[in-house]
Amino acid sequence: MDSSDYYIPAVALWIGLAVKLPGLVRGWRDPLVRTVGLVIAVGGAGFFFAAPPTIAAVNEASGVANFSSPLVYSIISGFSASCLLLVIHWRGGPPAYVTRVSRRWQAGYLLVASALVVLFALGDAPVNRLTDFDTYYATTPFIGEMILLYLLAHMTAALVTTVMCWRWALQVRGWLRAGLWILVVGWLLNLTFSGLKLVAVVAQWTGRDWNTLSTDLAPLLSALSAPCATVGFLLPLVGPWLASTRRAMTTYRRLGPLWHELGTASPRLPLAAPIPWHSPPYVRLTRREAGIQDGLSLVGPCLDDAVRARARDAADAAGHTAADAAHIGHAAMIAAAVQATREGTRDRPAVVPEHAEIDALRDTLPEVSDALRTSPVVRAVREDTPAMSATTANASSSANSSSPANPSSQANSSSSVEDGEKSST
Repeated sequence: MDSSDYYIPAVALWIGLAVKLPGLVRGWRDPLVRTVGLVIAVGGAGFFFAAPPTIAAVNEASGVANFSSPLVYSIISGFSASCLLLVIHWRGGPPAYVTRVSRRWQAGYLLVASALVVLFALGDAPVNRLTDFDTYYATTPFIGEMILLYLLAHMTAALVTTVMCWRWALQVRGWLRAGLWILVVGWLLNLTFSGLKLVAVVAQWTGRDWNTLSTDLAPLLSALSAPCATVGFLLPLVGPWLASTRRAMTTYRRLGPLWHELGTASPRLPLAAPIPWHSPPYVRLTRREAGIQDGLSLVGPCLDDAVRARARDAADAAGHTAADAAHIGHAAMIAAAVQATREGTRDRPAVVPEHAEIDALRDTLPEVSDALRTSPVVRAVREDTPAMSATTANASSSANSSSPANPSSQANSSSSVEDGEKSST
């Protein structure tokens, strides 16, 4: 691996830490929040201090040959423990149980880090090794035991974390499940990392040279595991926000035709103030929905249920489903009302829509907006609104003239009966 293969993951993790820093400061009393910050910080430190240029610089600055080895091993052990603690706090449970288990793991890995330092002090590693320290000193007294302890501690944390995430993923759904499966992949890569190093060390004990497993392949797997761990932990937090943002943007775009249609009803009275380009999607959606409601109130006096019924029947005849036909009927009614409002061609509708129809319209605004954009029935209504209005008015007039409640109709009917009687006489 090149030096950049170490530094790029380190920088990426620390950028993530900087992004989450305000939340970490506000919620520092929460053990879960503290553990998240610890995982990101220690993970970045592990990659930074494991880079060969950093190892050389630390060894030179300390004046002690291979001083970086116990430092890097301790950081990696701390990262393993912090990831395990994060899963424990994340999953939750009875507070007393979570606290007890967390303290046990913390104490265990503090002992491991202390033992690593003691074993390094007792051993002798005079030759600086930047990339193959594990295999070069695998058979050295005390140093070999330090290497074995570090690998076993790392494998233990990787195995336990993998099992915990696997079991938990089988019990949950959604973004949390997806994040846990990604964590399983990441920790399986970590487990393979330490497993390959252990195989290379054991090979040295038996006189075989399998150094490439430790110096080439294992670091590559570790570099692959870092983004998996980061994505796995962040996905359940970011995923729902991404999904809601996507839904808001989709709905915002779908409401565009309805927004523009209603906006033409009264050009001198805009539906809402301009929306700044930097506004979040949900703010833009809220503003658009409010403007549409204002537009519906504006054209409300011209909404004609007779237009809706005819357009719905035409959509039924064209083979649309009942739901789509209902949306097309509402869209046609809005298109006719917008044109009537804009041109002032009608004082009141022939048939006022019932409250149930108005409620159905308001509950299906995205579907109605789609129909405004795509339906040939709505297009025909929009192009022939005056003729349709006249037809509707004539139908209304005929209905009113034949109604028994119309006094003039009753008088005309009575006069016709009297004339008939006189004629027969």
